Amino acid sequence: MAENDNNQNGAAEAAQPQGPMFALQRIYLKDCSFESPKSPDVFRGQWAPKIAFNLSTRNEKLADGVYDVVLRMTIEAKHDETVAFLVEVQQAGIFTCEGFADADLERVLATVCPNILFPYARETIDALVVRGSFPAVMLAPVNFDAVYAQSKAQAEQQATA
Repeated sequence: MAENDNNQNGAAEAAQPQGPMFALQRIYLKDCSFESPKSPDVFRGQWAPKIAFNLSTRNEKLADGVYDVVLRMTIEAKHDETVAFLVEVQQAGIFTCEGFADADLERVLATVCPNILFPYARETIDALVVRGSFPAVMLAPVNFDAVYAQSKAQAEQQATA
């Protein structure tokens, strides 16, 4: 009988989460757009565009321990000071993040979640650009840890100023 009680206690302990829990619930495309305002004229001549790339993230608490994270990427290609194309993608995901300290939760939402979303956003951008009849845009990986550290440093500078 004592052996049975030990098994029940062991099962209860095993059911309790050990430390923080992180899980991906869903990845989805929140918004996307592609514009080529000067087509077909932009296809004439040598293709040597200047590419501008912007990236931002935001998150929203949906419920206790459940967060919606949105990675927004914008690429503008200019050819001879004329906009050849403009593409914007908002790739999002719903994540479960429980048991994290506030600072750790902030870091997870700003680094881990965007790292998961980035390949999906990059693929969507590439597909849109190619369908617009432009050469593929090969985006290099982004170090979201460095982006997060830089934004924290800027926030601290602004707070002290």
